[in-house]
Amino acid sequence: MRDSFENVPAEPQRVEERPTLEEARAWCRELTSSPSENFRVALFFLPKRLRTHFECLYAYRRVLADLVGETADPQAALRVLRSWQGMLDECYDAPERSMHPVFVALRETIVEFDLPRILFLDLVRGFQLDEVRPVCQTWEELLEYSHHSANSVGRLVLLLCGYREEELALLSDKFCTALQLANLWQDVVEDAERGRRYIPEESLVRFGVDEGQIEGRVFTLEFRAMMQELVTRTRAMLLEGGAISGRVDPELAVTLDLFRKGGEAILDEIVAQDYDVLRGRPVVTKVKKLSLLAGALMSKARMGFSR
Repeated sequence: MRDSFENVPAEPQRVEERPTLEEARAWCRELTSSPSENFRVALFFLPKRLRTHFECLYAYRRVLADLVGETADPQAALRVLRSWQGMLDECYDAPERSMHPVFVALRETIVEFDLPRILFLDLVRGFQLDEVRPVCQTWEELLEYSHHSANSVGRLVLLLCGYREEELALLSDKFCTALQLANLWQDVVEDAERGRRYIPEESLVRFGVDEGQIEGRVFTLEFRAMMQELVTRTRAMLLEGGAISGRVDPELAVTLDLFRKGGEAILDEIVAQDYDVLRGRPVVTKVKKLSLLAGALMSKARMGFSR
C-alpha cells in the first residue's frame, strides 16, 4: 500500500492496491501526525478508545478538502467530488470493492457505530456549494452551507461517543455553525482572494457596504457596524450551542469547552481590532492558545483524580 498521503493520486478512483484494515488505519493516522494539525490537540482530549475511529473521520474530510483544494477549475473539482461520492456509495453498498485507504478504514467505523450515509454526503455537498455558490446571498444560505460543511461533523462525533438524541444533535448544530462562522469572519480577506464571500449579500445591502470594499480593504463605519452585528449574532449562537457541554460526559465536555473558548477567542480578537477584519487576519495569540490548552489539561487531570 502507498505509505503516505502525498503518494495517493489526486484522482481517487485510480488507487489500485487495496490495503488491509491495519494499513488503512495507519494511513489515516499518518494524516494526523503533523504538529500543525489542530486535530492532534482535540484527539488528545477525546476518549482514547475512539481515537482510531476519529482518525478515520478526520481522514475522510481532510482528503476530500485536499483533493478539491488542489483543483483550480470548479468543473474539475465537481468531477472529483462526484467520484468521491461514488466511492462513498461503494463503501456502503459494495464495501469489498473499496480500494482507497480512507474507505477501507471508514467501513469498519460505519458498521460499528451505525453511521448514516447522509452525514458523509453532507460533507461532499458542502464542498460542492463552495464551487457552485461561492458567494452567499442570504443568512439562510450561509446556514445551509454550515449545515453541510460543519454540522455533520458534530453529529458524527456525537454518534461515535454514543449520543443519538436529536435534541443534543440540534445543540451540536448551533455549536458547530457558530464555530464555522467565527472562522469565516476571521478569514474574510483570505476568502475574498479565493473568490469566495460568506458575508451575506443582504447584510452588505442593509448596512450600505460595497463588495469592492472587501477586495480593496476599505474599512468604514458601515462595515464596522455590519461586522459587529455578525459577531454578536455568532457569539449568541455559540453560547446557546455551548450548552451541550452540560449534557455530555465530562471527557467530551472538556473537548467541547476547549473549542468553544477557541471560538470565543477568535471573536474577541475581531472585537479587539474594532471589527476591522480587512486590515489583517485577527489571530489568537500563542499565549492565549496555551492558556486555553492549560485549562483543558487541568480539567482532564481533575477528571482523572475524581475517578
